[in-house]
Amino acid sequence: WWWTGAPRAGSDAACPAKWLGERMLSLVSTLTALAALVALASPGWADPAPPFPELLRQARVSAPRLVESGANVDVAKGQARQASRAPNPVLGLEVENLGVNDPGGLSLRETTLSLSQSLELGGKRQARTAAGSAEVRAAQARAVKADAEFSYDLAIAYATAEAAQKRVQLLEEDVGRANEDLRAARALVDAGKEADLRGIQAQVAATAADADLQTARAELGEALAALSVMAGAQQPYTAVAVSLLDRADTLPMRSAPDPSQAPAVVVAEAERAAASMRVEVERARGTPDVTVSVGARRFDGTDDTGVVAGLSIPLPVFDANRGAISAAGAQLKAANARLASARLEAETSRSLAASQLAAGDARLRAAVQAASAATEGYSLARVGYEGGKTPLIELLAARRAVTDAQSRLLEARLARIRAEAAIARLAGRTAFGD
Repeated sequence: WWWTGAPRAGSDAACPAKWLGERMLSLVSTLTALAALVALASPGWADPAPPFPELLRQARVSAPRLVESGANVDVAKGQARQASRAPNPVLGLEVENLGVNDPGGLSLRETTLSLSQSLELGGKRQARTAAGSAEVRAAQARAVKADAEFSYDLAIAYATAEAAQKRVQLLEEDVGRANEDLRAARALVDAGKEADLRGIQAQVAATAADADLQTARAELGEALAALSVMAGAQQPYTAVAVSLLDRADTLPMRSAPDPSQAPAVVVAEAERAAASMRVEVERARGTPDVTVSVGARRFDGTDDTGVVAGLSIPLPVFDANRGAISAAGAQLKAANARLASARLEAETSRSLAASQLAAGDARLRAAVQAASAATEGYSLARVGYEGGKTPLIELLAARRAVTDAQSRLLEARLARIRAEAAIARLAGRTAFGD
């Protein structure tokens, strides 16, 4: 529909470049209007995302990952309480010789009421209690690690959404500059100072800039949706209201944390301690328990009552719990291997984080200078082009250089935020939580 109508001789559209430019601008305007209508017709969205510290506090309450880790701590605590309990006593009632009488007609029925108690030997209860406490500490260490990782992921999601938002703003400015360049090129073409080809080149550059803008808007929607899901929001956020990327310019240089304090290492150490306690539990289970009982027996025939007592102990002939002891030993061996691996990974991550932090600072400083120089270069190129001293190709290159430099600055800030968050995760703390 936007293509209808061929250029007529003698009209303004007889110029192919001008006619094509008008059609392309008509297409862009129509697509923009359609996008606005779709946005108005879409269901109401949530408010902009709150500042990151507040968002983190809200997310910690409802984020499924943290709810799960908290529940696992409660599970470990419940199992630890259960492990410290002694076996329950057993109350028994036995009736013998029902319906049997002696030759004199007296009843031979006997009724016995007894109470039995199993006595755990070999330190079973103490071993279970120690193992339960170790499992609680391991669950708590895993919860701390989960919180550090969640805080890291949320910070990256927040910064990524903000970067996508700033990229949209950057490309909107680029589209504005491209349209200004297009108008300047058309004015020179109409004045006969530029060939029609220059107008077409400017139109192509403006169309490409608008296409980049539409792609960036789609990426912004995806980034905001991902942030909303991670934060547990009921509806997608519409924007990032308070900047986190701007803090990249003022972040201090930090030293890499001690790898022995990394959450992954702490978790591995706690899990190794719990595995060691489980070995002791299985060894204690190999010791047989003694069951003692005491009771009273009633003889109906003579109307007498006697005291009964008993003692029983299982014979470990077929089952000495050797298989469970061997399995627990294998689990301890695996836990030792995980601990060694966690220490190596923590040391590697520490070195990588330190190098990324240093590189991020240097990259950010260079990007700031490059963006400033590119902006000044475009201003000079624009003045030169309008004065007929600079060719269009240089103006288009200068405009693209501005966009590229500002994009690199945006990426450098995002990388600096990522490096800061990585350092905090290695230290087991929250980045930007204030």
